[in-house]
Amino acid sequence: MTSRDVIRAVLAHDDPPRIGLTFSPYKDMPRMNDVGWLGPSPDPAFAERRWNDDHGGECWTDEWGCVWRRLVGKTIGGETIEAPIKSAADLDTYRPPTLANPERYRHAAEVRDRNPDLYCLGGIVACAFDRARYLRILENYLADCAGDPGLVRRLNDLVSDIVLAQVDIYADLGADGLVFCEDWGTQERLLVSPAMWRSLFRPYFERLVSHAHRRDLTVWMHSCGYVRDIIPDLVGIGVDVFQFDQPDLHTIDFLAQFADRATFWCPVDIQTTLQSGDEGTIKAKAREMVEKLGRGGGFIAKDYGDNFSIGVDPLWQHWAYEAFVEAGTFR
Repeated sequence: MTSRDVIRAVLAHDDPPRIGLTFSPYKDMPRMNDVGWLGPSPDPAFAERRWNDDHGGECWTDEWGCVWRRLVGKTIGGETIEAPIKSAADLDTYRPPTLANPERYRHAAEVRDRNPDLYCLGGIVACAFDRARYLRILENYLADCAGDPGLVRRLNDLVSDIVLAQVDIYADLGADGLVFCEDWGTQERLLVSPAMWRSLFRPYFERLVSHAHRRDLTVWMHSCGYVRDIIPDLVGIGVDVFQFDQPDLHTIDFLAQFADRATFWCPVDIQTTLQSGDEGTIKAKAREMVEKLGRGGGFIAKDYGDNFSIGVDPLWQHWAYEAFVEAGTFR
């Protein structure tokens, strides 16, 4: 079976020969990776600006008009410090980026053609929230959820329209699925109440998933933090794969309730298990995840891509890989 065949069997819960694996090389050692990544090329008409401030930060602009800042030497990503939409009036004249232009995906088509044995995922903007929030800055956007839900819906509509155009682009070039990021949780709760999520955001998930499934694409969602309250909603809507870097926040036993209807794509927990630096603890957790989430399908193991930011020795992730491969090979 090719990697593509394995992932299809994992997602279908169709007795795959092993779990899925998405691991980067360790030192000079290749590790198994079943997934290919597709994305848009940079907009040739957009010129990014970068500069350093006087407080140890690097700042830059993105094609959405947001200004970002990160701490040099401490973080790879950053957070928005200035948003392009400061009021509802700004939204009337706002011009979004050109991500709905198929010309920006010529390279993605070439990557798909070069990797016929991989299960290829097209990266989409978000569902709506993870991009719409940056257009206002998170604290303003969350205040809008309570005080101006009409503006939130207009922002979400703008992003969602671009997302659906991306769905069609990836379907036309032969992708297998879509992947997006929406960090919905703190360490102990959702960023909004479950009732507010269902009112303001669930319709966009329904719109995305139904359109993707009509185009024969699976939907893979990353979310950080505690999102346990909406996992049943998302499973019911039809999200195919959940990428959780902190699966222990929900507990493996809780996730296992849904392992016959969805697939979980996770490393060992990056804030608890992996941070222990203990080989026995890490390998035991990897074996537990395979046993409870992956028998008969439903589990893809991965590494975490930023060891530096979380203070992890890459060897610790390699211990997890060894245990995932050993426990997750069924025949």
